[in-house]
Amino acid sequence: MSHAIHYDFSLLSEYDIYLFKRGEHTKLYDKLGAHLVSDKKRLGVFFAVWAPNAKYVSVEGDFNSYDPFAHPLKLREDGSGIWEGLIEDVPEGVTYKYYIESKIDGIVHHKSDPYAFFSEKPPKSASRVWGLDKHTWRDDEWMRTRHKHNAYNAPISIYEVHLGSWRRKVEEENRFLTYEEAAAELAEYLKKMHYTHVELLPITEYPFEGSWGYQVTGYFAPTARYGTPEMFMKFVDTMHRNGIGVILDWVPSHFVTDGHGLINFDGTCLYEHQDPRKGYHPEWGSAIFNYGRNEVRAFLISSAMFWLEKYHIDGIRVDAVASMLYLNYARQEGEWIPNEHGGNENLEAIAFLRQLNTSLYGAYNDIVMCAEESTAWPMVTRPVDVGGLGFGFKWNMGWMHDTLKYFKTDPIYRQYHQSQLTFSIWYAFDEQFILPLSHDEVVHMKGSLINKMAGDYNQKFANLRALFTYMTAHPGKKLLFMGGEFAQFAEWNYKQSLDWHLLEYPNHRGIQQLIADLNALYRKERALYLYDEKHQGFEWIDYADAGHNVIAFLRKSDHEEETILVVCNFSDTVLENYRVGVPYGESWEEIFNSQYRKYEGWDITNPDPLPVEPIAMHGREQSVSLRLPPLGVVYFKQVKKQ
Repeated sequence: MSHAIHYDFSLLSEYDIYLFKRGEHTKLYDKLGAHLVSDKKRLGVFFAVWAPNAKYVSVEGDFNSYDPFAHPLKLREDGSGIWEGLIEDVPEGVTYKYYIESKIDGIVHHKSDPYAFFSEKPPKSASRVWGLDKHTWRDDEWMRTRHKHNAYNAPISIYEVHLGSWRRKVEEENRFLTYEEAAAELAEYLKKMHYTHVELLPITEYPFEGSWGYQVTGYFAPTARYGTPEMFMKFVDTMHRNGIGVILDWVPSHFVTDGHGLINFDGTCLYEHQDPRKGYHPEWGSAIFNYGRNEVRAFLISSAMFWLEKYHIDGIRVDAVASMLYLNYARQEGEWIPNEHGGNENLEAIAFLRQLNTSLYGAYNDIVMCAEESTAWPMVTRPVDVGGLGFGFKWNMGWMHDTLKYFKTDPIYRQYHQSQLTFSIWYAFDEQFILPLSHDEVVHMKGSLINKMAGDYNQKFANLRALFTYMTAHPGKKLLFMGGEFAQFAEWNYKQSLDWHLLEYPNHRGIQQLIADLNALYRKERALYLYDEKHQGFEWIDYADAGHNVIAFLRKSDHEEETILVVCNFSDTVLENYRVGVPYGESWEEIFNSQYRKYEGWDITNPDPLPVEPIAMHGREQSVSLRLPPLGVVYFKQVKKQ
């Protein structure tokens, strides 16, 4: 079969080139890469690749026996550095790479397509010609109403998942679930557990399984490990038709240095900084994007936009934002270059993040943009026009670290660590926060969540139930990594399925039931989510009773009768007749207790409504007397007047 090549056809207009050079093109995936062309005049594939420092570029693939001289591309004459050409009769599915000879040193590079929609299954690394028109979407209802699910005043409870290890087909040589298999099983599970969203560890194509997807080569391709692009579309569609939002973990902070990827793409540091003090990440052994280069910013913003447009993704969690913001991140003195003002702020990365959020929210105002940012950088979730970074949410890493430290501490010493519980409220409303108990906390010898808890076997489970119940009541949206919801003892292992067999044991089933019930209650009770980012949604009752390891607070909505009183007893002692001041009401009733028997708790409860008595407490004129279970968190609500 003849595969003639033509240079008189292009998908790129002068305006495309103008935007590309300015770093303002947000949909380069429609123009660069490999595109099937089928009209009256043409039948073939249009290839376009950015390689400004190459002296020769061709397409080598299945269709030409990987002959690097059979189908050379032509360099455009507009200074864009883009090579292009249309090759006739190239069928969908064939593999290909770009053969790039550098004009700097003459070295030849065999590169996968930065804009490829699909790739070979790793460890193979060629790109595949692929169209994205095979799936018929059936999520109209979700897309029409998703603004309600992603709003600041909505309940957002996220289940964080690594698709390669959530479940595997053990009986079939421990193989991965396909996107379709995972969609069916995961949607059913998420509904059973009353989650609102699922967040996927990166599924953008990556070579090394042990990177969990955080070392990316294909920013426009769902990994072939689990199936085809249309199978991933079906995954998202299935989630949406079951009322579940999909958030993708996305990595613009660094990229893998494998030879077929972006590194040294045309014989020069095209996507990365040349100086290793700015272009090499010492912590992860990876390359850092050059955010000051317009074409690189356009590449990254187009990647994020691609998942929103083509795959109906509902949100993006931007990984390792702190590493982008600081020039000296993970570097010793002398290993980094200050900015033009002498500071450690990465001004180019800051401008990129603002442009990213402005572009994405400008196109889709009903999505969620989440920042994994671990420092006190100000205004991460404030609008760009007032000096913020423009994210919708920020992971509250401070809450996570302080809270886990507290729960690791033996109750006898917790009185000296009360501030680890209370400090988070001082800044809880500075940003729109998500409270994460993420994958990062259950790997690299850190121990699983259940093994972080203080005490003996039963106390560990009690502490974990208390942690989850406290987390649900604390201001901020919620995120939990898979396995935590049934107290997996082992650290997460990406090579195998979660330890689902643990659900044969009552304590593990109890934790799972607790999470399901907490998620359901969280979605039902407006006081637990309506004002997550506002002071008016929270009020301290008592934060100072360190001697008893007790804190008490109110979560509030816009209706007084919806207020929830939360009392946490983190000691290992039953507290009888514990008096708590309340602002109003005639009586209060217990609506949730982390020590209920159905969770394998110790069933120390308040079964009857508690009358409000005119006894002053906690600066209030009236109070109620409670029975507090050890290592327990209890919710109360006013009894409705008849």
